[in-house]
Amino acid sequence: MKSTNHHHRETASSLQRFKVAVVQAAPVAFNCEQTLEKVRALSGEAARKGARLVLFPEAFVCAYPRGLDFGAVIGSRSEEGREDFRRYWESSVDVPGPAVDALSRTARSNSIYLVVGIVERDRGTLYCSVLFFGPNGAFLGKHRKVMPTASERLVWGFGDGSTMPVFDTPLGKIGAVICWENYLPLMRAAMYAKGVEIYCAPTADARDSWLASVRHIAVEGRCFVLSCNQFALRRDFPADYRSVFGDDPDRVLTRGGSCIIDPFGNFLAGPNMGGQAILIAEIDRAQVARGKFDLDVVGHYARPDIFQLYVDERPKQPVTTHSSEANAEREPTILRGRNTITATRRFHRKTR
Repeated sequence: MKSTNHHHRETASSLQRFKVAVVQAAPVAFNCEQTLEKVRALSGEAARKGARLVLFPEAFVCAYPRGLDFGAVIGSRSEEGREDFRRYWESSVDVPGPAVDALSRTARSNSIYLVVGIVERDRGTLYCSVLFFGPNGAFLGKHRKVMPTASERLVWGFGDGSTMPVFDTPLGKIGAVICWENYLPLMRAAMYAKGVEIYCAPTADARDSWLASVRHIAVEGRCFVLSCNQFALRRDFPADYRSVFGDDPDRVLTRGGSCIIDPFGNFLAGPNMGGQAILIAEIDRAQVARGKFDLDVVGHYARPDIFQLYVDERPKQPVTTHSSEANAEREPTILRGRNTITATRRFHRKTR
């Protein structure tokens, strides 16, 4: 696996028409290895159908813990809930790490752009994230959900502005906004300003109102929207899963509703609420320019003399250490998160 912070570019010329896929399925909840195998198999199936880009749902690796309360009420947490969190943490993904390497191999072996929702583990905190891979297996980068919704905040931390990428590729400019982040109008404006053309919207929302939202985003941003949700049954979770859904193995926990929408709000595929599916559609990038003719909300349809948006994309660290190099002897380096600092020891001369 090759990691880079720069936008990946293929040597081939930009494509105007090509197929994309959204995978509506369920992971093997809390089992990272088996879920990665499922990603591999379903990606291969989509690639054989001609897809150049394949999108998986929110928190696909390794679970969207629907209906789980983690034993939390205001002022108290239960031991059972702490154990539920431990199991969730153990099945989550280190970035970089072995799961990222496996996803890289899946992208490379199928020559696809792979966009997949994961639960990212960073020290003691989990984040709802999306990882991006190029068709040569390159890890392009990630997006961390900036605003977990409601009880998601019990188990997921908040991303910051440093992981809101849009990647310039031969397929067009690709980015991702996760689930109810899409209800942040200023975040959408930031993505439009980056020129997003293939707007990936992995989600856990299967309501009719969500479909209205993603159609609106496609029209507002004059972009293709790929909305991707899980179709999950109770049987997709462990037998000891203590949720509000009971034990009926055939109970539908989330009905899907995945779809692909063009820049004029037309459904190219879906919405599908009938079960596990791979939705395929051919997109024509010329539709983006045709749509921008009469609506460009960060261009000719904007009023910057009245409305302006300022976006802070600097990474925010909870701990920042400053140390002086003067009169100091270098000690071994200490790893702190993604940064490296140097421990120093000062020696003061004794005067006689």
